[in-house]
Amino acid sequence: MALAYFITFSTYGTWLHHNEKGSVDRDHNFYGTPFLDSDDSAERLNKVVMVQSPYVMSAAEREIVCRAIVDLANEKGWDLLAVHVRTNHVHIVIGSDREPGRLMSDLKARASRDLTRAGFGDANRKRWTRHGSTKHLFRDEQVYEKISYTLDEQGERMAWYSKGPRTK
Repeated sequence: MALAYFITFSTYGTWLHHNEKGSVDRDHNFYGTPFLDSDDSAERLNKVVMVQSPYVMSAAEREIVCRAIVDLANEKGWDLLAVHVRTNHVHIVIGSDREPGRLMSDLKARASRDLTRAGFGDANRKRWTRHGSTKHLFRDEQVYEKISYTLDEQGERMAWYSKGPRTK
């Protein structure tokens, strides 16, 4: 059983397949598998088939998403260790006996619901990519490394939560 999970998901349309940052698909989504190759024409095609504009979060939206994640984890009794909500992606370190893909879906759903309730779009707004990354953390040092990465290696902190002191 994992001690915690490192969950990452991006916002809709901001991290397309075949971009220079690297991405995964069904055939490139296993440990040790290389990212998809960068391909400008394939990336342009991905932009063409998008049904909505890319979703980039404002400061107010990032705070709502952060609070939604904290509130849901508290309600469910999950051990939320760290959250960092950036303009185009979210990192979460969380302990739970729930399957990590289901955790991620629940967190996205709560964040979307709270954004809609706050007047940031409606329930039809695509906010998140279809899936994301769900890494199992089995050792304490892995958990600490991902907490540090989440809070301190993403540039200036934006909307964030840490189970420990909120200092940098």
